[in-house]
Amino acid sequence: MAFAFVFPGQGSQAVGMGRDLADAFPSARHVFQEVDDALGQKLSKLMWEGPQEELTLTANAQPALMAHSLAVVRALEAEGGFGLAARVALVAGHSLGEYSALTAAGAFDIATAAKLLRLRGEAMQKATPPGTGAMAALLGAEIDLAQEICAAAATNPETNKAEVVEAANDNGGGQVVISGAKAAVERAIEIAKEKGVKRAMLLPVSAPFHCALMAPAADAMAEALAGATMQAPAVPVVANVTAAKATDPAEIRDLLVRQVTGTVRWRECVTSMAAMGCDKFVEVGSGKVLTGLMKRNAPEATALAIGNPAELEAFLKTL
Repeated sequence: MAFAFVFPGQGSQAVGMGRDLADAFPSARHVFQEVDDALGQKLSKLMWEGPQEELTLTANAQPALMAHSLAVVRALEAEGGFGLAARVALVAGHSLGEYSALTAAGAFDIATAAKLLRLRGEAMQKATPPGTGAMAALLGAEIDLAQEICAAAATNPETNKAEVVEAANDNGGGQVVISGAKAAVERAIEIAKEKGVKRAMLLPVSAPFHCALMAPAADAMAEALAGATMQAPAVPVVANVTAAKATDPAEIRDLLVRQVTGTVRWRECVTSMAAMGCDKFVEVGSGKVLTGLMKRNAPEATALAIGNPAELEAFLKTL
């Protein structure tokens, strides 16, 4: 049995996240305190009491999701003697979850990850004026069809000028998220319907993530990562933009910068980890989105989620 630990991305946040872990385990409580101290903000209070609208803001959701994931990892280590470096073959994370994965594997300390994710959230939010970008989910479309739809939607018929619309997330199982200029994304939705895509719908997001419009945020992250202390991870990370494993800090910095504007190749990340021998995938932190996707992308593997004390204790009993 070879474990892969995977870490969720934005959209998995919920009021109350991680509170039961903090109540049950001092090691988890310490993680939330570390993040609060690093940010100079009671993020834990926002996570546990809301309001949801404030928690969902990109600059809050990103460090919050990392904090919840790392609270699980620290509790597994402290309460269950489960050493990630010794027991896990590969780690990966969906978008911001890549930072959680790297932190779990010791590449960043928790304070550094919290500050990087706060900056990342703010930079992504500022990259485009409000209301000018959009994202949409194409359900029942594989990546090749989604890219074909984006290419057809990229030209504005009124001005004959190209507008950005790109595949942002290839989640697998016929679920692709596209991102770009609002008008171009809306054209893509209409083209998708004409091409028989089962469902095409706008997503309630605040900015067009993982497309060329995020270039200013990529520049901000390049500068921040250049100055951030980073070690080689104790466990290889399977990177969003290559679906290949990486351990070299210089390469990982470059991959994290490219990730801001690049496609999250999650389907390929999972199939790649399965091909490298991982047959048990553990989603660490808030929600069960990746566990659901796992059933489509690696049906032979087993998948489970650990986000609360009961799930943590049940997992430890299986070892």
